[in-house]
Amino acid sequence: MTNTTEKPRIGILCWEAGQSPRGLEQLETLKGNSTNPDTYDFPVRFCKVKGANIETILENPCRKVMERMIEEAQKMVKEGVKAITTSCGFNAIFQRELADSLDVPVFTSSLLQVPMVFHTLGRNKHIGVITAKKAALREEHLRAVGITSEMPVEIFGMEECPEWNKIFIAPNEDVDLDVIREEVVSTAVKAVKENPKIGAFVLECTDLPPFAQRIREVTGKPVFDFVTLVNYINSAIP
Repeated sequence: MTNTTEKPRIGILCWEAGQSPRGLEQLETLKGNSTNPDTYDFPVRFCKVKGANIETILENPCRKVMERMIEEAQKMVKEGVKAITTSCGFNAIFQRELADSLDVPVFTSSLLQVPMVFHTLGRNKHIGVITAKKAALREEHLRAVGITSEMPVEIFGMEECPEWNKIFIAPNEDVDLDVIREEVVSTAVKAVKENPKIGAFVLECTDLPPFAQRIREVTGKPVFDFVTLVNYINSAIP
């Protein structure tokens, strides 16, 4: 759990309060989720950005919201934060703008790990990316974090899973977290069956890390996610 007596080391740009679907609020109760304080063994600061929500970040990335993110991040840096991240992997599309605007490391998305994973695997291996919504993950997101066309990335969207998809089609309804857990793991298992060349997974969505260990156990593949990235950055900053 985060030690609240120490100065925050990493600032986390989050969606505006009250703008998350009920299902995402439930997922936030799980340790490993980007917005759950128990996820971190070091102090962090959460910053809720006005106007940041599914529509402006995931569906139709909004530059005005990006500008607010930069403003809030700059404030956190002035207060001593050593690095900046975000609570949604789709902020990958803003990686360059945020990094150029700040004097500390910025890591908007777990997708930043894809180039590293690519270089750790043999040339005949593929990388499976599991995302909250495949239809919303565009080439611009991938290129913004250094994922090139030569990298054999296969994207699997959770919106094909009925319980998970309630987040998008029935945002005011509860979801069954046990069913979602099975859907996430089943997505990874199906991916490996469809493509035995998958050598590792990268979880784009910051709501998926609570299920990462189970994916590792069931598939036997390395799994990289928001938690592996934030812990890595924390170990590197002064």
